[in-house]
Amino acid sequence: MSQVYVGLGSNLAQPEQQIAQALQAIEALPDTHISASSSLYISRPMGPQDQPSYVNAVVELQTDLQSVEFLHCLQKIELEHGRERKAERWGPRTLDLDILLFGNQLIDSQELTVPHYGMKQREFVLYPLHEIAPELHLPCGSKLTILLDNCPLNGLKKLPYKSV
Repeated sequence: MSQVYVGLGSNLAQPEQQIAQALQAIEALPDTHISASSSLYISRPMGPQDQPSYVNAVVELQTDLQSVEFLHCLQKIELEHGRERKAERWGPRTLDLDILLFGNQLIDSQELTVPHYGMKQREFVLYPLHEIAPELHLPCGSKLTILLDNCPLNGLKKLPYKSV
């Protein structure tokens, strides 16, 4: 089984509920089990600021699925939750599921990049990830705690008493 970390985000159509339902759908995937989940966090949107704030979380899971097969499963879950893929980058969305890490694999294909290309600079990824895996080392050699030292909160806030 591969140890996988997935980032979840939503800023439309009841974001907290979107994330909770996405977790149920991930848990229902074949040969897949969620082993840890972070609290929910609220963050400023990337890109256009004329959209609602995001609710974010990170989950750790184990899966026997291959990376691209798992990606396709996540994309199907996004579509089932009303995700529309538009030309606008970083626009509002009902659900965004990103593979952050897939075991110790380094993947750079047209379809998938792992570690996720922007995770090292994104507070809404690093802080929830640190909550569930504080000693994590990325396959590219970076230590999560060092990445956090260089990543300001940028308004990120943990939602009280909310976990996924």
